[in-house]
Amino acid sequence: MPLYKNKSFLVAGALLCLLFAFLLAVRTGFFKKEIPEYTFISPAEGLAERDTWMKILQHDRKIGFSRSVLSKEANGYKMQEYVFMRVNTMGMIQDINLKTEGHLNPDLTLRAFDFEISSGKFVFKANGEINGKILSIYTRDSGTLRKIDIPVSNKPYLAAGVADAAFAGGANPGDVFTLDVFDPATMGQVPVLVKVGEKEEIITGGEKTTAIKLLLTFKGTTQYLWIGNNGEILREKGILGMSLEKTTKEDALNGLSLQASEDLTKIASVQSNVIIDDPGKLSLLKVKIEGIETGSLKINGERQRFENSILTVEKESLIALPEHPFTEKSEIIWLYFLKPTQFIQSDNKKIIDIVAKTTDPADPPLIKVQKIVKWINTNIEKRPVISLPDAVSTVENKAGDCNEHAVLLAALSRAAGIPAKIESGLVYLNGRFYYHAWNLVYLGRWVTVDPLFGQIPADVTHIRFSSGDSKEQLDLMGIIGKVKLKVVDYK
Repeated sequence: MPLYKNKSFLVAGALLCLLFAFLLAVRTGFFKKEIPEYTFISPAEGLAERDTWMKILQHDRKIGFSRSVLSKEANGYKMQEYVFMRVNTMGMIQDINLKTEGHLNPDLTLRAFDFEISSGKFVFKANGEINGKILSIYTRDSGTLRKIDIPVSNKPYLAAGVADAAFAGGANPGDVFTLDVFDPATMGQVPVLVKVGEKEEIITGGEKTTAIKLLLTFKGTTQYLWIGNNGEILREKGILGMSLEKTTKEDALNGLSLQASEDLTKIASVQSNVIIDDPGKLSLLKVKIEGIETGSLKINGERQRFENSILTVEKESLIALPEHPFTEKSEIIWLYFLKPTQFIQSDNKKIIDIVAKTTDPADPPLIKVQKIVKWINTNIEKRPVISLPDAVSTVENKAGDCNEHAVLLAALSRAAGIPAKIESGLVYLNGRFYYHAWNLVYLGRWVTVDPLFGQIPADVTHIRFSSGDSKEQLDLMGIIGKVKLKVVDYK
């Protein structure tokens, strides 16, 4: 069967990366306060220890559970959280496990944390600690310890305990404050706007109770939390019909359907108004984009032009690319995208060895990229994966979807001396536009490359909304379920 017929289930990872980055940001991110009028204080009599179980639902179908344990320590509190989810991506059922442990000061600020996400044989772990004004994050790849220091002006809060912090600080209806979120899924920080709503009566565990509603606005989308009189989270509601509700341990652990969620990838996709028989043959695509704010998106530039709601995408030419494209003037433009990151480990020996065996130093950049893409297509199995994608794990596990292919191409390209970015947005497949990730490489000018599809340049149905490194993918959070597309011309 042609590759194009098999592509649809392989784009699932782009959406799921966003979903779990959002879940991590809300449940395992780190918060620091910005509004001086609102003061989080140390609980006068201390918070009560508790063990809270919640069921995770999507449109009333149970797809997982979480357990959150708050206990006292000699010098503060310990917050432990475990999340299990069973999701459906293009008919494939996959299980995801998230574990977080945070050690908190008496005022609920963070001292140290451990984090792990696993799905199948893919596992990502990170731990960190606060030293003065620095949050130090540690990860490992191939046994090598990697460290990143994040400056923080104030000690951050663990997001799993944000309700406790608000409760301890005496949050009142109408209070508004901004928080900085550190997300271990992207090793980045983004602002979150928190609004304290009015008290509401809700049903939880079959009983009516009064709860305070919190609204957390993050990257253009809103998460809702209802907290009880003791600061305990009773209910959460997020995107794509996903929610959490407090329940008993027995109810949380039992009754999980083997069918898992509705197909998240298809739910989030966008119906096309036309059928495109062979996207690879197109040289131009024009679409009308509505329903979203585009100001913060990377929608304009390179091969894309956006004006009066019309996006024009033109396929790049590979003719007359410079054989030696890098000059002193261009260095500032591309130098940043030669650097290794936590997930794009271009300085790792395994990555460097692949480049050395695959390419010749005398090869022009285009030839190097073509050889790298061929190596990826030959050695990496195209298979949906739900994890935090990193280049070294992709090499070790020899499998991945669009995210794994994109981070691996970025790492191999950078190791070969070719600047590379990760792009994400939508791509046309079988009558719909699905969330997807691919690359942009610098060959004297920026050229799109899709290593999963083996396209250099990528076809024009790749509609870019974000560009940079992994953390920029979070820019798509605010458009999921909102974006409307209408193809107005193609040739």
